[in-house]
Amino acid sequence: MSHDIRIVTEAELREVVALDVETVDVIEAAFAALAGGEVVMPPVMSMALHEANGEVDVKTAYIPGFDGFAVKVSPGFFDNPKLGLPSLNGLMILFSARTGLVQAVFLDNGYLTDIRTAAAGAVAARHLAPEDVTTAGVIGTGVQARLQMRAVHLVRPFERVLVWGRDAQRATECAADLKAALGVQAEVCTDAETLVRRSQLVVTTTPATDPVLKADWLHPELHVTAMGSDQEGKQELEAACLTRADLYVCDRVSQAEKMGELRAARAAGTAPEDPAELGQIVTGARPGRQAPGDITIADLTGTGAQDTAIASHVATRLGAAGTPIRAR
Repeated sequence: MSHDIRIVTEAELREVVALDVETVDVIEAAFAALAGGEVVMPPVMSMALHEANGEVDVKTAYIPGFDGFAVKVSPGFFDNPKLGLPSLNGLMILFSARTGLVQAVFLDNGYLTDIRTAAAGAVAARHLAPEDVTTAGVIGTGVQARLQMRAVHLVRPFERVLVWGRDAQRATECAADLKAALGVQAEVCTDAETLVRRSQLVVTTTPATDPVLKADWLHPELHVTAMGSDQEGKQELEAACLTRADLYVCDRVSQAEKMGELRAARAAGTAPEDPAELGQIVTGARPGRQAPGDITIADLTGTGAQDTAIASHVATRLGAAGTPIRAR
């Protein structure tokens, strides 16, 4: 007895799901579910392939009430551009939560991961950033730098974006892309400190192993989302940032203490004692920003719950008849 498995290409997925408020709401619901305590989410399986300058992450989660659960395989091979290949690819497999049968394979080449990661940044900004953000800054110049700023703009429509990266040419290209995509003023900063001091909201999107944002740069009315640290050894924020902030929030404590900013802060003895998780802020179980002048930090390592949520959202949008519904 056989059953049909839907194979969906990246091009089809781009037609079906986009980075919009609906997607942000889907990912917010995943964080709320995480806070409920009934989600089954094993630790990230991570494998470093030093000889190939590569890494592979496997993430999954079961969310009660969902028809399916996703297993996401996400390779990153960072010498690929020299071969004319993308650094990141991968796929998601959607299983039935009732029978365990494979329902769909999403050959997204990392697209769904990119979208759900950016949407998580929007969730963090929605619940932690100041109500009024005039200037947003991004440290980093890659795909996530662009997507994070687009996502943040959905919930905090800023007027100006600042960009800093190690490569001035790439920073210029990133700023031009954001200006065109969002219709905002866009500037390249010559140093990260200037960017942070001028912004009310900053997102760090780098694979840095040495901090790119220092505690001394933090100022009242600032929110920082650090999303680049997702492997042991990575660190974007100086460890002292976490106690300098009025509120530090991570997506999952058990992950952040192994691969996020919390890991370095704990090693340095500058970690908050009882960190809140983003889902607890979303549900109101823990307080978010208390005053306009607060300094807030979100530490996002990426969770399997986000993958199951976006995969389930895609399945719903594809529809039972299998006719793709175009993204708005």
